[in-house]
Amino acid sequence: MDLGLRGKKALVTGGTRGVGRGIVLALARAGVDVITCYLQEGERVSTLERELKEIGGDHHVLRADVGDPAQVADLLEQAGTLYGHLDLVVNNAGTISHIPYAKLPFEEWQRIVTTNLTSTHLVTQNALPLLGEGSSIVSIGSKGAEAGIPLRAHYTATKSALIGLTRSLAKELGSQGIRINVVSLGVIETEALYALPQEQQDLMVERYSNKTALGRLGLPDEVAGAILWLASDLSRYVTGATISVDGGIS
Repeated sequence: MDLGLRGKKALVTGGTRGVGRGIVLALARAGVDVITCYLQEGERVSTLERELKEIGGDHHVLRADVGDPAQVADLLEQAGTLYGHLDLVVNNAGTISHIPYAKLPFEEWQRIVTTNLTSTHLVTQNALPLLGEGSSIVSIGSKGAEAGIPLRAHYTATKSALIGLTRSLAKELGSQGIRINVVSLGVIETEALYALPQEQQDLMVERYSNKTALGRLGLPDEVAGAILWLASDLSRYVTGATISVDGGIS
């Protein structure tokens, strides 16, 4: 199905691995020109560059710490120079840790808040001059914001905050024709899962598959499907929404 995305311009943060990588590649295959960024050099950067080159298009993989205001400003300046405008921004960069709340160091609280929430604010605010009528902003959220998960109070707080930020900005930016939504994820199969020891991996897959209505974990391509829809005119009356891509997890 042609979603009318060919030639559109997108920025996806944290796009060299996991869900972000799936989103970047799906957009590129749909004909979207994509800029993505990464924090650390590594094989994932070079392999993504190679895959994007094989797909074809005007794609760029840039280094930027999206928690640093100066680096975000520079990233969006580069986007403006390369593309002139943006049709889609996907705030995907994020991180997680598992620490009992009573023992949570302030530095770790700050790290999670900066990466998961402040970065979304910085990227969105700096992207505004490049966005116009019909453009779309999507932030990657988590089902944990609704459910609450032990040992992840700091992470859950940031994902809950994304929902409030999105609702407010939807009302503020709507008159400009800019839509903003959250895609709330369940458990998605990524390389992080397969990096676990086999026994722990099998336990995770079984436990979380049994919690879903579909009886399995999600795939990055399935998250990307929601992003493609939100980038297209099919969702032109959707804003301020939290859309679950979670397999019906309970």
